[in-house]
Order: sequence, then C-alpha cells, then structure tokens
Amino acid sequence: MSRALLVWWEGKLVGELTQDRHGELGFAYSEGWLGDENAQPLSASLPKREKSFSRRECRPFFGGLLPEESQRDAAAQALGVSSGNDFALLDGLGGEVAGALQLLPPEEPPRESGFDSQAPPLDEADLIGVLDALPTRPLLAGAGGLRLSLAGAQSKVPVVLVDGEVALPLSGQPTTHILKPPIARFPGTTENEAFVMRLAADIGLDVAPVEPRVISNRQFLLVERYDRSVGADHRIRRIHQEDFCQALCVPPELKYAEEGGPTLEGCFRLLRSVSLYPARDVLKLLDAVIFNLIVGNADAHGKNFSILYHKSGPRLAPLYDLLATVAYPELSPRLAMKVGKRATLAELDAEGWATFASGTVLGLPLVRRRVAEISQTIKTRTEEVACTLMCPGLDAEVLSRLAGLIADRAERCAHTTRE
Repeated sequence: MSRALLVWWEGKLVGELTQDRHGELGFAYSEGWLGDENAQPLSASLPKREKSFSRRECRPFFGGLLPEESQRDAAAQALGVSSGNDFALLDGLGGEVAGALQLLPPEEPPRESGFDSQAPPLDEADLIGVLDALPTRPLLAGAGGLRLSLAGAQSKVPVVLVDGEVALPLSGQPTTHILKPPIARFPGTTENEAFVMRLAADIGLDVAPVEPRVISNRQFLLVERYDRSVGADHRIRRIHQEDFCQALCVPPELKYAEEGGPTLEGCFRLLRSVSLYPARDVLKLLDAVIFNLIVGNADAHGKNFSILYHKSGPRLAPLYDLLATVAYPELSPRLAMKVGKRATLAELDAEGWATFASGTVLGLPLVRRRVAEISQTIKTRTEEVACTLMCPGLDAEVLSRLAGLIADRAERCAHTTRE
C-alpha cells in the first residue's frame, strides 16, 4: 500500500512525496507548480520537471530535513517508527521544517502564516520540563501534537518568542527561534557556541543572532531563525532554504568530505552556479572558511552551510552552528572539509593556501590578505567579546579559556601564508 505526504510552500501545493509498498520514496511536482513560471524548484538538485524523482534523486533533500545520528534514533523511538524510515519520520515531524515547506498528510490542510492567537509563554517549570525532555524526546517528537523537524545531531527544538518569552508553537505556526540546551557530554557548549557566534558577528560575518539564557541555573541558547521574516502586519513568514548537502544531492549520512560529502571546492562551485550575487557570496564563504579554521570549528561540513531562497533570488545563508570543537580533546581536530588538502591548522602552510586558492578559483593575494585581516581582527576582539558574555549563570573561566585559545590560533593562522 502506497502512502503520500503533500508538500506545501506558503499554502500552495508543490508536489507529493510518496512511499510505495516496498518502502521506496518518490517525489513529483504538481501540475500547478510546474505551470507557474514564478514557482521555484524545491532544491538545486530537484529541478522542475514532469517526470517523478526516484528515491536516489529525492532522498538527499527530504532526508536532509530530518535530525541525524542519535537525535534521529531517539525521535524515531518517541514516535514508535523505524529510524531508517524517512517517510514515517517526516510524517511525524514534517509540519515545521527548515525553510518554507510543510509536509502534511492529504487530509490535513496547511495553516496560513498569520496567526491571530498567540501561544502561551512557558513558565519556569514548563521550560525546565522542555529542557529535561529533549535528551530522550528530540524536537519534542510526538508531544502535544507538535510536528517539528530540524537537521543536525545536536539536541534542539524550534520555538516562538512571545514578548521575549519562550513558547511552544501552535499547530502549524511558524517558529522564530531554535532552543538548544547544552550538550551533556561536553562541558561549556552554551558558552562556547554563544562566544563563537558572537565573535563571528563582531568581526563582521553574516551570522544568525544568538542569546544565551539561564533559568534556575539551567543554561540554554536561543538562536534566531534566519529562514523566517516578520512583515509589516507583524505576521511571521517562512523563507525557503536548503543546506549544501541537499543542493548537491548528498545524503545526510555522507555529509563529511572524506565519506563522499561536499568539499570546499564543490561548495564554491555551487555558490557560483546558484547565487544571485556569486561574487559577494564567494567572498563571504571564504571569510567563513578562514574563521572556522581559526576558531577550531572542525565540524563545518556540508550541512552547516545553506542557501537562502529570498524572493529576489538565492544567496548564501547566515552562518550557524559555529562551535570551537578543538576545545574538546575527545573530538577529532581534523577539518570536515580540508583546506588545500590540509586537515588541521598545524598542517596548513603557504603551499596549502596556494592549493586552496587554485581549487576554489580564488586569487591567492586575496586569500592571503583575508587570512591576515581576519587573524588580526580576531586577536584584538576575543577578550572583549568574551567579557560581554560574562554574566551570572555562564562560566567565566570557560569564556576566558576560549578567548585565549582562539587568540592563540589566530596568531598561528596569520603565519600560515608566509613562504
């Protein structure tokens, strides 16, 4: 027996995701979507066409909407489905995903973007209850009729802010923020991510705004969703997006370059082919590569970069999920995407930067200049950015240690371009 989920974009039917009796996925655009010359394709890897897409063609995009690794397993357990069944997981979680889409059963119509009623803010006890539930029920899967999904291997849940207070969304309501509790097995991840994200913003990178919060000595991070906008009528609207793995038709379990996932060379090619402003976005990606190298974010893989589909056209999305992974010796220091065939800052040298510049079709003088400029700016800003985050409930020692670690790496990075 085949099953179907209808794919909606701002209340318009895009197409149908199906699962046949053998468990194979398929996707086909609707006639109305194909006939609308203003309607965009779902993905750079799913161009508009009459012929349906096979599992191999469509699974990287649709599977890429789901949580990963242990988060996927726990969500499946909470829903009572197989963790390997993308369709069942999307059926349980696909009401609110990254970007503009809603995946809903045929009998369930999409809700409009505007909501006249507001979700009630969570009181302290309820918010602590959410933090307690997330480790075993990622995305609050199956709780209270919520159908929420985000990619990634870290615990999180999409929420809305009501007068600055955290609330769970009403059914079908677009969320505005992502709530991320600390990662239990790695100390100081709230301070770490808040600091690295704020540092990126401080030196002029385009990055999602973050706010660390503490309630009853419990930390969490609020990340503002860049794939949402608020109109003049104060209504929240979804903006479509996809990560680089989805755009390049790479399944989420192969997100690391060494496993066949995107390389930096492939990422730069993608931006040049799809971005409305390729020259600007290529420079932004170059700065992101240098920044991740300096702060020691070794987990910057293809799913941690995205394309945002504004009405005017596609562009590189703000940066997100920035973490100094080198602060945790248990994690590999090897970069998810090598820079000039070099896997760590210690290996990188002038020849490596020359190889990187050649492979990404960037001028070597430009690369050297941006390495020098970003290294110098980071060195001068780490301490002050850390000070802005030192407040009750956050660990000042962790922040100071991170500031010192990253300033030292910036100094070392500045020397890597020298012959």
